[in-house]
Amino acid sequence: MSPSPLAVRPCGEDGLLLEVGSTAQAIAVAGAVARVPGVVEAVPAARTVLAVLRPGTDPAAVLAAAGAAEARATDGPLVELDVLYDGADLGSTAAELGLSPDELVARHAAVEHVVAFCGFSPGFAYLTGLPPDLRVGRLASPRTAVPAGSVAIAGEYTGVYPRVSPGGWRLLGRTDAPLWDLHRDPPALLAPGTRVRFRPG
Repeated sequence: MSPSPLAVRPCGEDGLLLEVGSTAQAIAVAGAVARVPGVVEAVPAARTVLAVLRPGTDPAAVLAAAGAAEARATDGPLVELDVLYDGADLGSTAAELGLSPDELVARHAAVEHVVAFCGFSPGFAYLTGLPPDLRVGRLASPRTAVPAGSVAIAGEYTGVYPRVSPGGWRLLGRTDAPLWDLHRDPPALLAPGTRVRFRPG
């Protein structure tokens, strides 16, 4: 069983910000809190969950659900992304990890990633599941323009840039999958709880 939130803070008139100890706990708490009657929305982030409540909802029920949340494997939908692993940082990142580029590609593609939360820009998802020994820091100097579709890693996360934007993550490859499409319902291809696999192409 996950520990209770580390801190609870009011957020506006009808919200609670629950601070937790890890991304995995945030995912579990968000899922549990979303099922509480009177909760309009539960939004996970790296170490917090924002619970938006209808007026009159008892916060004690939200806190009880958060304290009882258990981290478990997600059963969300699976999205497979074809990736050409030719990123500008593939070689240097592999060398820093003591791997060959082919080994890094094979290990990254072997993992089933899970979307923990979304942010930064529309359609950008933070994917968990990267093994500890594949984690590296961000670039010392961020790029001013990362190409759309770039598959990248930084810290404990993998991400796919939905459009051209600045960024400091390590670029491993690229996909042609449309991550954000206003003509699609919903516009974002990846949402919290979605499972993601990368297929080397």
